Amino acid sequence: MLSPFNVRRVTFSIAISVLLMTGCHPAMSAQTNARIAPPTQTHAVPLKFKQHNFEAVCYNTITCSVIYANNDFTKLFEDKPSPPPSSPDYKKSWGTASYVSIKNFPPPAEVRWKSKDGIAHEATIDIGDIFKDELIWHDVPKADMADFHSGPVAGEPDIFLEVNDRTINVYMTTLIPTKTEQIPGNKNSYGRDDIFLAWSHTY
Repeated sequence: MLSPFNVRRVTFSIAISVLLMTGCHPAMSAQTNARIAPPTQTHAVPLKFKQHNFEAVCYNTITCSVIYANNDFTKLFEDKPSPPPSSPDYKKSWGTASYVSIKNFPPPAEVRWKSKDGIAHEATIDIGDIFKDELIWHDVPKADMADFHSGPVAGEPDIFLEVNDRTINVYMTTLIPTKTEQIPGNKNSYGRDDIFLAWSHTY
């Protein structure tokens, strides 16, 4: 049988554990090493970028706020729920990033959101650390890269930060002109704009 002192100590320990699990404040998370290796051709045919475009999207959240480069990218979902993705290939609907020509690199993105279970989260996502080598992610062999002005040249990459329930994903995509049709018979398919997952973490 536990002594009164031990009972109080066990009760206190349980109370502290419950407090830590529920929390009085949003769960603050520093960036973790969740970087993903780029495609092989990214290093085989290095294309550098000195500025980038950015967009943030929210899904399956109760509230969602993403601040980057002194811009609020999620005003629509700051105080109301965001819907789930519209289809399995929903990323195809993203198009191009809305905030263009951001110099490499502003301070980390500040993300505050509530996941579907009502838990509040805060995280800082360091875009500059994720893409610190300033390489455009692509998977196009040099032999298939079309010359644009002077040699193989790509435009500024689009970087997307996605908040989806408890997970944050960071993607990169860039249109790489090609010498061959990517869709046989389609004269408008001389280029690839694959989207690559570069970083992911579930909170």
